[in-house]
Amino acid sequence: MNYVYIAISLDGFIARPDGGLDWLENLDDPEDDYGFSDFIDKIDALVMGRKTFESVLKFDEWPFTKPVFVLSTTIQTVPNKLRGKVEVLNGHPKKIVEELNSKEFNNLYIDGGQTIQRFLKEDLIHEMIITTASVILGEGIPLFNGISGDIKFKCERVEVLNPYLVKHYYERDK
Repeated sequence: MNYVYIAISLDGFIARPDGGLDWLENLDDPEDDYGFSDFIDKIDALVMGRKTFESVLKFDEWPFTKPVFVLSTTIQTVPNKLRGKVEVLNGHPKKIVEELNSKEFNNLYIDGGQTIQRFLKEDLIHEMIITTASVILGEGIPLFNGISGDIKFKCERVEVLNPYLVKHYYERDK
């Protein structure tokens, strides 16, 4: 199973045009992860795009204990401190899923705007957990850009986390 877990603005952006996520600050309780650790517990590995990886590298500490696979044609090596935790892959999404599944990584967290879009186009996303933040950005990086044709998901449940965050659970409906 391939999962998306992401936050979007009311107008459908996952980040500012420069990749900034400052709009998410002060909307949540820093003591509450709103179910993220439970989500991470059920996945085997993360698959993220290069831009997302570069954003995560700016964090004070590496936030993941699960293996991370970065999709990139330009990154050749990872920082020494992440060797054994991060591997760089490239190729077609179906081949990547097949390769990771053959290594017993069956539940994959797909992250990063372009990466999510590539996997959606190939019908490789089974479930999406999308938290909508009550902020209108006006411009930014859209979650669903360049997708042609219908990809139908059914909403399994909705959870109001606080006055600013609403989490939607979607499952692929074929």
